[in-house]
Amino acid sequence: MDRTELADFLRRRRTRLAPADVGLPPGARRRTPGLRREEVAQIAGMSTDHYTRLEQARGSRPSRQMLAAVGRALRLSGDERDHLFHLAGEEPPRGRPTSAHVRPGLLLVLDRLTDAPAQVVTDRGDLLAQNAMAKALHGDASARPASERNVAWRYFTDPSARELIPTEDRDRAARTAVADLRAALARRPDDVRLAELVRRLRSRSEEFSALWDTHEVTVRRADVKRFLHPVVGLVELDCEVLLSPEHDQRLVVYTARPGSESRERLELLRVIGLQDLTRG
Repeated sequence: MDRTELADFLRRRRTRLAPADVGLPPGARRRTPGLRREEVAQIAGMSTDHYTRLEQARGSRPSRQMLAAVGRALRLSGDERDHLFHLAGEEPPRGRPTSAHVRPGLLLVLDRLTDAPAQVVTDRGDLLAQNAMAKALHGDASARPASERNVAWRYFTDPSARELIPTEDRDRAARTAVADLRAALARRPDDVRLAELVRRLRSRSEEFSALWDTHEVTVRRADVKRFLHPVVGLVELDCEVLLSPEHDQRLVVYTARPGSESRERLELLRVIGLQDLTRG
């Protein structure tokens, strides 16, 4: 535990907050900026003396529950909360639940990719957004019910989802999908939705259940994938996976190597996709 750095961090985060930021009335004019120590202690549900000792670098080591309460009272961001735990000599809480809200930066990049299939997927496998090329390659996920937009769920419960994968590649695709879910659940064991997805898949698919029992773990990264499109045929694409800072959302981009037959077929797919959008 680094008492000096912890004290400095708490003081600086306290002084940046105004009473209105935490729902308190402004009260009498304050001689110094920020909240008072007793106000932080009250919001955190701890004694003023205990909190004061922390800011004076002479307090005992705070519990994890107390650290979480102080983090909420000081309105810390996720990164700041993790830093608070590190300064106190504790491991930060496991990863935060995945958000279904696509970050503006990822959407901006997605909009700029007009000649390559790209989509945003959570580490749970929920498909959040696609560009026109991804819809032309994989199909439009927005046309499916929300419960069926999970990549793993579709792969193991909908036979038509496998038609895009060459037969000889399907076993590897299945193992990778299950191993990636294993890694996600280990990062966030308290993610109720992720645990429920695994439970449902195990009860619905014997193949998934058998693969889950092998306890293989991997995280999706750069890869080469092949797709058997019903119109343009077989395309081999380089798959790049760009992670968000929290690693809970991924921008997946598929590109074909210049001069390859797959590149020509991908260009044909782009033309077909644009034509379909024009008709719509």
